[in-house]
Amino acid sequence: MTLERQSVPFLDVDATPLTVSQLTAVLGTFVAEGGTRFVVGHNLHSVTLLHSEPTFRSFYANADVVLIDGAPVLWLWAKTGEEDDGRAPVMDYRLGSTDWIPALGNVQGLERIAVIGAGSVANAGAVAKLQQIVPGARVDGMPGEGWNCDVEETAVEWLSRLRPQLVLLGLGMPLQEQVLARRLAALPPAVYCTVGGAIEQIAGVQKLAPRWIGRLGLEWAWRLMLHPQRVAYRVFGEPWVLLGLLLRRRLPQLRRQP
Repeated sequence: MTLERQSVPFLDVDATPLTVSQLTAVLGTFVAEGGTRFVVGHNLHSVTLLHSEPTFRSFYANADVVLIDGAPVLWLWAKTGEEDDGRAPVMDYRLGSTDWIPALGNVQGLERIAVIGAGSVANAGAVAKLQQIVPGARVDGMPGEGWNCDVEETAVEWLSRLRPQLVLLGLGMPLQEQVLARRLAALPPAVYCTVGGAIEQIAGVQKLAPRWIGRLGLEWAWRLMLHPQRVAYRVFGEPWVLLGLLLRRRLPQLRRQP
């Protein structure tokens, strides 16, 4: 199954804009087909990494689905469409992990889920929550704290024994993407979804922003209020880094213009 990529102006990236119902249908198709698939998301942090790290860029280029997570990415993508082109409301295409994980019960044929990441309490909480979301499915968890080469090897062996259909990998960006890229040959077939800090949020360990705040594109402010030391650089510093990277990409093009 091949999904159409769409360009996001100015940011020089592309994405696979989907609504929640469209994504669950796609996941159902992936589960039925078997094989290895990757579902990732784009926000300004991932765009910055894509333009600064070739390995990260290559991983995203080969991902099967690139959801739109961050509001700035969504707003820029929305500029590419006409109001009467049949799209759903623009905000319906903003899919952070906590927007679509609660809908996993609608994925046809989903019977085995693995959750990797976060501390032991949060991981266990997310496993319990997913058992409620997908009744009848087997959900197994493995904490991701203290991640190193030995833990990574153990995780690969654990997945190989379980043979899950869907893996939620929440190690933070870019570690989770790096793990998938370097372990590709050893991983069992499954749909691998990078979910960042969503494991803690689904478990209720980290307070989730009200959905109306997310739909206004102000979730960054919520996170800044709750975790200022963790989020401040991404909010106030990283956009300037990204701007510099984008300008550097455009300078050679501008110099070639008559």
